[in-house]
Amino acid sequence: MTTWDSLYARRASRMSASEIRELLKLLDRPDVISFAGGIPDPDLFPAEEFRQAYQDILGGPDAGRALQYGVSEGSPRLRDWIVSHMRTLGVDCDPGNILITSGSQQGLDYIGKLFLSEGDTALVQWPTYLGALQAFNAYEPRFDRLDPCANRDVSDYAARAQEQGGRVKFAYLSPDFANPTGLSVGLAERERVLALAEELSCAIIEDAPYEALRYDGDTVLPLLALDSRKQGGIEASRTLYLGSFSKSLSPGLRLGWVCAAKEVISRLVLIKQASDLNTPVLNQEAMARVAERVFDTHTARTNAVYKARRDAMLSALQIHMPEGVHWTRPDGGMFIWLDLPAGIDAADLLEKSLATVRVAFVPGKAFHPDGIGANSLRLSFSCADFAKIEEGISRLGRLISETVMSTV
Repeated sequence: MTTWDSLYARRASRMSASEIRELLKLLDRPDVISFAGGIPDPDLFPAEEFRQAYQDILGGPDAGRALQYGVSEGSPRLRDWIVSHMRTLGVDCDPGNILITSGSQQGLDYIGKLFLSEGDTALVQWPTYLGALQAFNAYEPRFDRLDPCANRDVSDYAARAQEQGGRVKFAYLSPDFANPTGLSVGLAERERVLALAEELSCAIIEDAPYEALRYDGDTVLPLLALDSRKQGGIEASRTLYLGSFSKSLSPGLRLGWVCAAKEVISRLVLIKQASDLNTPVLNQEAMARVAERVFDTHTARTNAVYKARRDAMLSALQIHMPEGVHWTRPDGGMFIWLDLPAGIDAADLLEKSLATVRVAFVPGKAFHPDGIGANSLRLSFSCADFAKIEEGISRLGRLISETVMSTV
């Protein structure tokens, strides 16, 4: 028999299953109240608009083109819409600055492949998006902590990277309502990240899938907008912006984009040509039509729903969580992050929760590159109605209280 392990590339040993993907299977269990999946509510999808868009495409003169291979950069119509959208965010760009990807997750993988060599350093938030760690990890980097509020000397980042035989290649962050914490990076902190990247001569990867999901507070300019203004235009910017339609319109079409200097886009296009040639044209054409018609009105409607659910979960946490449990209060997005009393392992708590109170969440350890954070967890409020939020948080609060008492 073939011994497969002896044939795999060394990088295969750094690949692991996503705890979140596994937990999504729980969504099909009617007896479980799930706060695990960071996914949009399917009842809010603009299904009729997509039905009409596909009907218009397949029933009209564009059918043949939509069913054909497309250019690797992406559909011109969709890229034009993204250009107009980026301009509303303060980014002056043109279609040559846009690459359509099969979800922003593909963009993360391409960026890892383009920038990271074995031993290079990626600066990430602590905790950070698990999917980014998975995307980058295959390219054998090391991770160092990116904390915009820390008083850490730039030379320390460079020295630690050099000790590992590489250099700092990029700083990765999700500045708006980050997965998993729900927290945002303020203007002053964004400017510190820009200054740090300039001193380290590294890139910035701005992951912004939740940008449109703001419920409170003032909008802060994206890092790409700030950087472009500082440098005199997007072509001199060191920031790559990753956008996505998955949280705003539909994740099933698997559509995201990278907006960056044309030099970087041209390199990413080469990677895409070697990967999947092009993102499905039919999906791009449908998304362009739906975005043109309803993006603003649809996101306003869904944001009102998510805001109410966030408020309900925050209220339930205030009522039902025991002393010693702390949580974030996000201005948008889909997540609330809980820190549990020391000594409680969220992975063990999840096992007990599923067996007894039937509530699912994501343990926090997987979001930390160094394996800390065992006493933390992520809750998502996007897919639960008010009754499930109240009942689920009540059950979870009782279980945590019992666990705290048992450890005393």
